Amino acid sequence: MLLVETVRKSALDTAISAALAPWRKPRAVHDPGKILLDVALAVALGGDCLADVGMLRAEPAVFGPVASDPTVSRLVDALAASGPKALAAIRGARSEVRTRVWELAGASDPSADGQVIVDIDGVLVLAHSEKQDATATWKKTFGHHPLVAFVDHGPAGSGEPVAALLRPGNAGSNTASDHIETARLALAQLPKRLRRGRQTLIRTDSAGGTHAFLDWLTRPGRWLSYSVGMTTTDAIHQAVLKIPKKAWTPAYDADGTERPGAWVAEITDMPDLSTWPTGMRLIVRKERPHPGAQLRFTDIDGNRLTCFATNTKGGQLADLELRHRRRARCEDRIRGARATGLRNLPLHDTAQNQIWLEIVSIALDLLAWMPMLALTGEARRWEPKKLRLRLFSAPAKLVNTGRRRWLRLPARWPWTAVISHATVRLHALPNPG
Repeated sequence: MLLVETVRKSALDTAISAALAPWRKPRAVHDPGKILLDVALAVALGGDCLADVGMLRAEPAVFGPVASDPTVSRLVDALAASGPKALAAIRGARSEVRTRVWELAGASDPSADGQVIVDIDGVLVLAHSEKQDATATWKKTFGHHPLVAFVDHGPAGSGEPVAALLRPGNAGSNTASDHIETARLALAQLPKRLRRGRQTLIRTDSAGGTHAFLDWLTRPGRWLSYSVGMTTTDAIHQAVLKIPKKAWTPAYDADGTERPGAWVAEITDMPDLSTWPTGMRLIVRKERPHPGAQLRFTDIDGNRLTCFATNTKGGQLADLELRHRRRARCEDRIRGARATGLRNLPLHDTAQNQIWLEIVSIALDLLAWMPMLALTGEARRWEPKKLRLRLFSAPAKLVNTGRRRWLRLPARWPWTAVISHATVRLHALPNPG
C-alpha cells in the first residue's frame, strides 16, 4: 500500500502511461505503462523475473487488474525492439516525476543544501547461461559489467538511481566514453536547474580519473564539480616523498572527528598537471593499514596511499577528503540494487536486459522515494531488504465496511506505528494535477 500510494502521489503511473502510449495497440485491454509499473512493483517487493508479477495478480484489491505473463513478455519484446526510442520514453517519464518528488520532499530533497552528488560506479552481474554480450570479466567471472549512477541522499537517507548503462562483461573499468554516457544519462534525470553548474558534483573512484572524462565534465557551459579517484602513478609517488612532515594534516573519521593514524596533504603544485583541466587539485591521503592488510608497491613507510582530484576551490583538505571517501555509500546502493533485480539479468537479448535495467531503476526509485516522502529517523535509511521484512511483509487486512475500505494492521507487529505514520504522511501530500 505504501508503494502504491507513492506511485499515485508522485504521478508516476500517469507519466509512464503517457510515455508508453505509442506502444498500446488499439484494442489492447492492458495499458503498457501499467504493465511496466506492475513489474517494477513486483521487483521492488523482491521479484527477480517477469513472472514474479504474479504476486500482484493475487491481490487485485490493492494493485488492480494485472496482465498475464505472455502479455508482459510481449510488451518487453516490443519495447526492446524499439531500442533507444523506448528507453528515452521511460527515462523521460522518470525524470519528469523525479522533479515532482523532490519538490514534494521539501527539506529531504537531495539538493536542499544547494548541492547534489552523483556517484558513478561499475557492478558485475553474473550470468549462468549464454546470454548476449555475457563475457568473461576482469574478476575471472562470466556475465555483464554495467555502469550505474546514484544520487546520494546523504547520511540521513539512502540514494536513488539515475543511470544504468548495460555493457559486456569485458568492458573496461576506466573507459572514458562509457563514463561520459553514464554521466549524461544521470544529468538528464536531474531537475533542469541541476544539469550544469558547480552545484552538481560527480564522484567516482579511480576508474573515472581519465583526461577525456574530466575534460567533458569541465567543458565550458557544463562547469560541473567533480571528485574522482586517481591512480597513484610514479609522479604522484615521487611528489608524496617530497611532502614535508609539517604539511600533513589529520584526516577525519566518518563522524567528522580526527582519525588516528591517517593524514592528508595537497600536491597540486608538484606533478605536471598542464595537460589536465584548469583548476584541478590533487589531494593524497596516507593511513596505517589495519592489521593483516597487504601493502602495495606504491605504499610508503608502511602507510597506504590514495589520491583523488577535485576542482572544488577552498575548504579544509580533511573535509574534501571525507566528502570523497563517502563515495563508499554507492556500494550500499549497489548492494540494494543486487537485492532488487540486479543479482541476475533474466532475459537473453541485450536490448531486453536493458529494458530490465530500466524496470529495476523504477523499482529502486520507488524504494528511495517512499522513505524520502513518508519515513523519518532511522527508518529513512533502511535498505530494500529491511523495508520488505519490516513494512511490506506486515500481515494486514483490507476490510470493506460502511461503504469505506480500511487497512487493518496487527497491533503486535513491531513496526505498525511506522507504517501508520508513513501512510498519514503520504496521504497529507497534495494530489497531482
